Amino acid sequence: MTAEEVAAFFTGSGGDYLFARWRRPIVPVVFGIDDATLATIKGAVEAVVALAGHRIGETDPEQGANLLVFFVRDWKELAGVAGLDGLVEGFGPLLARLEAEGANQYRHFRFEAGGAIRACIAFVRMDASLAELPAETVALGLATQVILAWSDRAFRGRSPLATAAGTVILRPEVAAVIRAAYDPVLPEAAGDASHALRLAARIG
Repeated sequence: MTAEEVAAFFTGSGGDYLFARWRRPIVPVVFGIDDATLATIKGAVEAVVALAGHRIGETDPEQGANLLVFFVRDWKELAGVAGLDGLVEGFGPLLARLEAEGANQYRHFRFEAGGAIRACIAFVRMDASLAELPAETVALGLATQVILAWSDRAFRGRSPLATAAGTVILRPEVAAVIRAAYDPVLPEAAGDASHALRLAARIG
């Protein structure tokens, strides 16, 4: 991949480059699904974390859990969840915007003082399009999008997933970016597009 192709994954609609990965072990908690689907979601998170060479934890000493995933049928269901307005700034207007836009997913990242990912709160509304997909596909897509703070247009119009021999997998270039992003030599966060040159060099 070229540096320009890599940079596109972390360059937002406003033109700013922002890269961030997790520093602390990821501790996931999932709400709104049955036990079988819970195992599928956690299995996908573990697989993507292993790809990155990062770690899953039993508990976050400061936060308890740091990856909170909420599955709902309607955005209004989240309005009754205590404490979310304290975790996500502007939570009420956000719900109204998600409903107006017909969105089916949203991720809110919180960051360490140095810019690394501290926590992620992910919302998934199981609309008709997502309900048609196998649980494994939804799980892998979710796990991919929380392992890094991708830009808002990283996967616009093209999924991070592909199909090979009837099995859903990560697109090879996306998997390569994730592996390179967690190289311990690289910084946990970056705000300059020159960082993409270092990522591309490791992918190459």
